[in-house]
Amino acid sequence: MVQEGLERLMDRIVLAYSGGLDTSVAIPWLAEKYGAEIVTVTMDLGQGKELDDARERALALGAVRAHVLDLRNEFARDFVLPALQAGAVYEQRYPLATALGRPLIARHLVEIARLENASVVAHGCGTEKGNDAIRIDLAVRALNPDLEVLEPLGVWDVTKQEKVAFAKKRGIPVPAGADSPYTTDVNLWGRSIEYGVLDDPWLEPPDDVYVLTRAPKDAPDLPAYVEIEFERGVPVAINGVTLSLVELISSLETIAGVHGVGRIDLLENRLGDTKSREIYEAPAGVLLHAAHNELQKYVTPRDLARLASEVGVRYADLVYNGDWYSHTREAMDALVAKVQERVTGAIRLKLFKGDHRVVGRTSPFGLYDQDRIAQSADTRPSLELRP
Repeated sequence: MVQEGLERLMDRIVLAYSGGLDTSVAIPWLAEKYGAEIVTVTMDLGQGKELDDARERALALGAVRAHVLDLRNEFARDFVLPALQAGAVYEQRYPLATALGRPLIARHLVEIARLENASVVAHGCGTEKGNDAIRIDLAVRALNPDLEVLEPLGVWDVTKQEKVAFAKKRGIPVPAGADSPYTTDVNLWGRSIEYGVLDDPWLEPPDDVYVLTRAPKDAPDLPAYVEIEFERGVPVAINGVTLSLVELISSLETIAGVHGVGRIDLLENRLGDTKSREIYEAPAGVLLHAAHNELQKYVTPRDLARLASEVGVRYADLVYNGDWYSHTREAMDALVAKVQERVTGAIRLKLFKGDHRVVGRTSPFGLYDQDRIAQSADTRPSLELRP
């Protein structure tokens, strides 16, 4: 990591560019401070906003080259799916949307740095996003320990208002929402919101923090039933319609969000000894984890099911802590893959005004023998009351 106060000249820096205020002002600031060429990388992880003009915006701000990558399928296949199959839900509530995106961002920062012959990469996570900065730093080091990682917001300690002033002074358009009191992160798997009034754990989150989910009181007055089909642990269809993983996640997000499912208010243990109040929206993640967990229990013997549950806790901690690129995860993936061999079938869920529950399950590998249970009930001797 490049330390604060280090002002040596650098030939080229590869910057993860989101198009927001922080990374927009980072382009001219890095160029001015380090005398470097800035190459940007904008990655689509399913943020739901147009990135078509990201290349033009980055070049207009002074980047010498701007890469735009559609990583939605890679994110779903290589990061979301393994975490889903492992049952990785941090502190039994958070499906890890933001945390799962960081190792993918690091992977492509490293790859573009190789292509651009750059020795330094940079990102927009600073002290206010300490967890994310650590996750990217650890991932980059694991993939290429020779690269230096620069955190502009860690070196350039300024307020949001000062960043806005810096942008206006240089004629940099201030992105919409830059004056929001909240800090948000969005991808295909969910949305995180923090800061502002949310810093007070006693206060109920205001309605304006939610975007993906409807308030339960405003949800439909009739329940919805959703059937999710799995093949060897991979969700493949909703209500009989086969979909790609990205399409399936997006569809479930819409269905669950309309019914107010997927809101999470969590006082979580951050890296280190601190706690943080975080608000998450994860409509698809909540439903898919509930369905996969239920189906896996249905087809798995008790001891293996309990072991798999314990692995899920460790897997979630590993993702949260930024240790995605580790031998430990690879070993856990091997166990998880073995368990998934039988996770084939369907789960039916009922959604109603913020609530979701499993109401049906079927599998060719189910360990529940309905005929045997019925036979046992028919042959069980009756108890007669004696005078």
